[in-house]
Amino acid sequence: MELIERIARLDRLTLANLPTPIQRLDRISSELGKSIWIKRDDLTGAETSGNKIRKLEYTLARVLKEGVDVVITAGGIQSNHARATAAVAARLGLKAHLVLDSSREPSLEGNYLLDKILGAEISLLNEKEEGKDLDEKMKEIVDDYRQHGKRPYIIPVGASDGIGNFGYVRCAGEIEQQENSLGVKFDAIVCATGSGGTYSGLYIGNKIYGLNKKIVGITVCDNKDYFQRKCSSIVDETMRLLGTDTIDKDFSFIDGYKGRGYAISKEDELKFISKVARTEGVILDPVYTGKAFYGLYQEIQKGHFDDCENILFIHTGGLCGLFPKQEQFAEFLL
Repeated sequence: MELIERIARLDRLTLANLPTPIQRLDRISSELGKSIWIKRDDLTGAETSGNKIRKLEYTLARVLKEGVDVVITAGGIQSNHARATAAVAARLGLKAHLVLDSSREPSLEGNYLLDKILGAEISLLNEKEEGKDLDEKMKEIVDDYRQHGKRPYIIPVGASDGIGNFGYVRCAGEIEQQENSLGVKFDAIVCATGSGGTYSGLYIGNKIYGLNKKIVGITVCDNKDYFQRKCSSIVDETMRLLGTDTIDKDFSFIDGYKGRGYAISKEDELKFISKVARTEGVILDPVYTGKAFYGLYQEIQKGHFDDCENILFIHTGGLCGLFPKQEQFAEFLL
């Protein structure tokens, strides 16, 4: 109870439309012989910002308290997190500078188009800066802003760090309240794992709120060994911010569903996105939820979740990532 009270006292902005609804997927549940539910964090608002906005509520509260005037973050060319940061920065009167990884001059579409509309300054990291990574590029930009008298702040990829993590710690408490109102108890909570913050937050929240659920991350990049290390680091940082020791780390990750690579789609993944849309009226994204929900679907059929009856999948958003895939969809859609 003491830790819950500490979380409630943390600085936080109110940016998201919360609580997000939980819906049962009736036809897919019938197919799989399980009760499959989906938490619609794609409906958090702030220009369809999905799961990122929960994290930014805590990160940007810190930013404002420290008198920052420029926020810098990074991601892929279609990064949901980068676009969410640009949207929130515009709302708060801050400048957003995005470092986007692109091997070529990108088309003006999807999240990249929204980044431009929202007025973010954009630096592209491409083959011209061989050997440099996103973190190094952001540090260069920070130095430049400081030399010009600005107060910059780096938000890590996905806002996945100790402070951003509280967005999904708090989400676990929200899920507990919704269970009570729905009259259902979830045996497992499943999410896509890409930068580690959503999983780490749910994991800590599950412990702190005493939910006693299986928290499962389906990796959409890297592998479970990487995320064991990454999420362990995030969990440790979050617990330090709460002024307490770390907690046990019996993480559960499932590999095998990143396909051809991060943000690269296979036809069967896109066909599955279309299947879910036509079956349930829910649109998944090609980078995170499409791969992860496809993984959940396959793993249930393999018996991985035989000990679970009610399964909650976190829809973390990413609608705009579909639009750059139009040519691939056109190959099989009528």
